[in-house]
Amino acid sequence: MKKQYLFFFSLMVLFLSLAGCSNSDLPKNTGEDKREGAGEKVELTISAAASLQDALTEIETRFEKEHPNVLINFNFGASGSLQQQISQGAPADLFFSAAEDKFDKLVNDGLIEENNGIDLVGNELVLVVPKKSALKIKSFSDLTNADKLSIGTPESVPAGKYAKELLEKMDIWNNIEEKVVPAKDVRQVLTYVETNNVDAGIVYKTDALISEKVDMVDTADENTLNPIIYPLGVIKDTSHPEEANLFYDYLQNEISMGIFEEYGFKGLK
Repeated sequence: MKKQYLFFFSLMVLFLSLAGCSNSDLPKNTGEDKREGAGEKVELTISAAASLQDALTEIETRFEKEHPNVLINFNFGASGSLQQQISQGAPADLFFSAAEDKFDKLVNDGLIEENNGIDLVGNELVLVVPKKSALKIKSFSDLTNADKLSIGTPESVPAGKYAKELLEKMDIWNNIEEKVVPAKDVRQVLTYVETNNVDAGIVYKTDALISEKVDMVDTADENTLNPIIYPLGVIKDTSHPEEANLFYDYLQNEISMGIFEEYGFKGLK
């Protein structure tokens, strides 16, 4: 009886082992799609002017709901600084600039192909002061009354460059230059005004519209400065050309353009 029991036990072990091997060779049905690439996340880095932050954040939310496999990472800052980062090899898939010259530099250097770029939106330059300001600053001409004025650093911040050009054409730059507090980007200018660290600031209209702590008291005449244009383009050496072009096209669709306009931008396409 003992031998029969051992023989039967050995047969059972052998049977179970063979069954295990057979099952391991069969494809497992996990309920997931095993197609190549399905479910893989792709991350895009978008270098964009700081003034685009609110509009792009809203567009990003809509885009990622429609394309859950594409994750958008924004690198917001001054267009000049972003252009230099890309020129020096910083990773980026798209560049959304607040100035044509910064964008054109990348085109001329071969980092963006001309046919992969578009002038997408425009903006306006405005003068803002803190809410309930005691100073009588109602126009750009009144800036001589200010003790401190903030603009973006003209060499790297397009809004600052536009502001300096405007004040030079109005022949008041030399009178206020020593009062200027430079900022790293247009959002920092807005913060300086909101916190009463300066008496006035020159920002884009889109920035002024999002703040409840400032009053917009004057708008620059379009004839006094060059048009403010925001070009958008795909970086030539993007690691994800398909997804980069997908987002590039998405930013141009009717819904996205409507969002840009809600935030005060002017559609150009």
